[in-house]
Amino acid sequence: MPFADDLRLYAGKRVLVTGHTGFKGAWLCEWLLGLGADVLGLALPAPKPSLFFALELERRMKHCIEDIRHPAEVEEAIRDWQPEFIFHLAAQALVRVSYREPVQTFATNALGTAHLLEAVRMAKIPCTIVAVTTDKCYANDGRARSFTENDPLGGHDPYSASKAAAEIVVASYRDSFFAQGADVALASARAGNVIGGGDWAEDRIVPDAIRALSAGNPVPVRNPGFTRPWQHVLEPLGGYLLLGAKLEEARKKKAATETARYAQAFNFGPEPDANRTVREVVEEILRHWPGSWKQVHQEKHLKEAPLLSLAVDKAKAVLDWDPRWNFARTVTETVAWYREHSAGGKSGAMIDFTQKQIEAYCSGD
Repeated sequence: MPFADDLRLYAGKRVLVTGHTGFKGAWLCEWLLGLGADVLGLALPAPKPSLFFALELERRMKHCIEDIRHPAEVEEAIRDWQPEFIFHLAAQALVRVSYREPVQTFATNALGTAHLLEAVRMAKIPCTIVAVTTDKCYANDGRARSFTENDPLGGHDPYSASKAAAEIVVASYRDSFFAQGADVALASARAGNVIGGGDWAEDRIVPDAIRALSAGNPVPVRNPGFTRPWQHVLEPLGGYLLLGAKLEEARKKKAATETARYAQAFNFGPEPDANRTVREVVEEILRHWPGSWKQVHQEKHLKEAPLLSLAVDKAKAVLDWDPRWNFARTVTETVAWYREHSAGGKSGAMIDFTQKQIEAYCSGD
């Protein structure tokens, strides 16, 4: 995966990242800043603690607090900023929260996506857009197989259903308004369960583990037998950047056939051996941060798929993208980030540490 060559075009470009105060959004902004991009973020306020604050992104990029559920705010940001690239990551991203707040989840994930794409359409801005959804957008029938991009969309829980709806919104805008050869090129990206330093969200196994271990408590585990396609956050982000770069090059050429090759949905997941149970993830974490774990009660009405796996053959064949870090390396780098953060240190230390992890990933070390 020749990152150095493919990602060079982001230097000096205006790049909008929605959801930049979130975990994946902050990592993406850090990567883009390292590439020399002029980065604008549009999101809700960052919680504390968060990667956004650990990386001091508020002073290092353009930072706007806006809500994608409010179309006028989105339209103003698009009109004022005139982005050349948009990475749409803003979302309500937690399954359990979606049960408590289903309408907000649909409003953010499905309607918020429509607001963004409509703002671009109305502003008539030439740009390339990568809209990020999730591996949970597929209609999961429980069979032990990996989902391909052609599988039906759906979802039992409000989060999954809202992301399936977002994919339908993206496809509709692409077919209706951003057809190949148009000034706007639009693709979507579906990633598996990502882990990495700086995630402090509730009800995610790695942040739950770090909080528990930091306090000297057993790690609470709800579903130890559930299997997920675990990958380091840099894996899908590299895919998003690569997809955006190839899509932009085709758009600039106004090559309809080439643009059509990239203006599609792509899965980004790990190699099959990284499809591990929650128990295996926790036990691997405990190899680097000694402690224990215990199983806790799962509310019966919360329905989560016991098995999720993504086929990434399309990304490999079309984008020349491949996962770089195996399961053990992924957990090692993740725990190392939290260990460094817990040690404190001088201002800017986590910026340096995070940049070094990005550099190691890009170089294949």
